Amino acid sequence: MNDLQEPCGVLLIDKPQGLTSHDVVGRVRKLYGTRRVGHTGTLDPLATGVLVLLVGRAAKAAEYLTAHDKCYEAVLRLGITTDTEDITGEILTTSANFPNKSEVENAAMHYRGSYLQTPPMYSALKVNGQKLLDLARRGLEIEREAREVKIHTLNLTPTEKDEDYALEVHCSSGTYIRTLCADIGRDLGCGGAMAALRRTRVNAFSLESCCTLDELESLTEQERLNRLLPIEQLFADLPTVRLSPFFEKLCRSGCEIYQAKVGTALKTGERVRICSETGAFFALGEVREYEAGSAIKAIKTFVLS
Repeated sequence: MNDLQEPCGVLLIDKPQGLTSHDVVGRVRKLYGTRRVGHTGTLDPLATGVLVLLVGRAAKAAEYLTAHDKCYEAVLRLGITTDTEDITGEILTTSANFPNKSEVENAAMHYRGSYLQTPPMYSALKVNGQKLLDLARRGLEIEREAREVKIHTLNLTPTEKDEDYALEVHCSSGTYIRTLCADIGRDLGCGGAMAALRRTRVNAFSLESCCTLDELESLTEQERLNRLLPIEQLFADLPTVRLSPFFEKLCRSGCEIYQAKVGTALKTGERVRICSETGAFFALGEVREYEAGSAIKAIKTFVLS
């Protein structure tokens, strides 16, 4: 199957609990008859919700995607710590001394805004070429460098259980919600772990636009193809540059397109959606500086001429 025959686009799946992101990719590969399927952000088996999959040529976009904000609904369980920072792990400590609602809210408030978060050992992050998860499974723990994350909003609501609080979080990419739960529990002195997680939004992609795997499997081949969104929706937040047929041909041939010639004034390093004169997206571009001036260069072509 060549590029023009292969299914291509963005697929939004509501991931069920109990499956890994790789499990979902495997099932989608079979349904679309292509090995080229990837995802833009892992969800743990415990988690459910928005999983953005890239099918066919769209898989080439993964390395170029801007880190997008995400939204989650989660449950913080107080009085417990585990080695994975969620309830699937080995219990390390327990406590029945639960703080009151005001104390929990005050502790959570400190995490609104930017803070340095240490990634958990049970994660897919790599250090010196090895996944932390693989090291953790061998009983090893290594130093991890804390990374700045941003919690844009954090709303906390009590539940019927004294130890459980419902969280609504809007955060930057790279934020671990289970680590956030563990950090809040540590500050309260009773410990904390994540008891549930549902991702409700990735950038502009929300749960309302997702389908389940069961729904996808019940569709006809044509209906499944109709579920694929255009690649350009991955870059909907980028400025658009339209090129005349002459400059489009040059761009597709790998030539830089000088901004002075096409009437744009974008900043160096800025990413752009490159479209034809009629507005048809065909490539992701980047503004670069050359001896002759500032120009737009296609860094990945998605739609063949």
